Amino acid sequence: MKNHLFLVAGREIRAQVRTKAFVIGLIVSVLLVGGLAFAPKLLGGPDSYTLGRVQVPELQLTTFAPDIEVEWRQFPDEAAAKAAVLDGDLDAALVAGNRVLTDGEIDNELGLLLQSANREAQIGASGVTITPLAMESVGADTRYEGARRGVATVLVLVLFFMIIGSVMMVAMGVVEEKGSRIVEILLTSIRPWQLLGGKILGLGVVGLINMAAIVVAGLGAALVSGVAADFPPGMTGIVIGALVWFILGYAFFAAFAGALASLVSRQEEVGNVLQPMTLLLVASYGVSFYASADPTAPIASVLSLIPPFSSMVMPVRTAAAEVPLWEVALSGALMVAAVAGMLALGARIYQRAVLRTGARVRLAEVVTGNKP
Repeated sequence: MKNHLFLVAGREIRAQVRTKAFVIGLIVSVLLVGGLAFAPKLLGGPDSYTLGRVQVPELQLTTFAPDIEVEWRQFPDEAAAKAAVLDGDLDAALVAGNRVLTDGEIDNELGLLLQSANREAQIGASGVTITPLAMESVGADTRYEGARRGVATVLVLVLFFMIIGSVMMVAMGVVEEKGSRIVEILLTSIRPWQLLGGKILGLGVVGLINMAAIVVAGLGAALVSGVAADFPPGMTGIVIGALVWFILGYAFFAAFAGALASLVSRQEEVGNVLQPMTLLLVASYGVSFYASADPTAPIASVLSLIPPFSSMVMPVRTAAAEVPLWEVALSGALMVAAVAGMLALGARIYQRAVLRTGARVRLAEVVTGNKP
């Protein structure tokens, strides 16, 4: 029986990847994501830094990088400079001629420029032993907060469009088979749950191929352009987590969409019959987008544990901030249970509705098994 499910899945995969639409869409997606990841390298103007100094002369950074813009601000003491660094008003502060105060890890280019300018100043002043600058972080490592939230925002968009695109393919495929009555022939040799499950599995693989290609293109372009240097630690885990949550979210919404689509026989009716699923998916998107900006908000924390919202909110929270491992594990377990339940319910609805052509079938009838 499992062979039938995989046969259907293989048929769906072959049918999709051989189409021009799939190939063109994949190429366009890869080029678009790669271009967006590489854009900062092409469009970015000269770097600019705002630096503080405490009882020391300015270092001539532009000698080593003429294109950068440097603004020096003088502070009366170390405490004032430290406060400005923590408030984000300064990229770094030079104190006593031998220390640099930063909030987290210093930008690689800025650190190199400061060391080079300091070395040049010491040689010009005395020509004796050169003492390198000591880099000292005065606060928590918040350098990656902006990068994390940027990654989370991109993740929201990718997850939403990949899930809704793949789910709509499942729904349209179900209606097409029902409307053309091909399903009646197919169900003479395989069971309804195998047909629906094979379609969900096959189109899920196609969606996973698309998402993997987008991730690879984005990361590859970021590495080439140098943008990857600003990525937060743990990007491998973030990417793997996003793929796992995509699979869970897709499985839930695909089973939901396949079940609802089996209630109608015409593709013009798909939009109306899918409204409950669409509203739930859009609500998940809205909460996850909010979570990308404020991952510690109560609504984000709570809904990241509740299926199916968790399929989009939890990966966004883990990308935007540190999330306790027990919360991730609990969220994943609840989502797996929700997927299993939706697959069972979806197969039941599909089995009872897919052979009933003509007028739209009422959902209550197929759920309860009572005919009008």
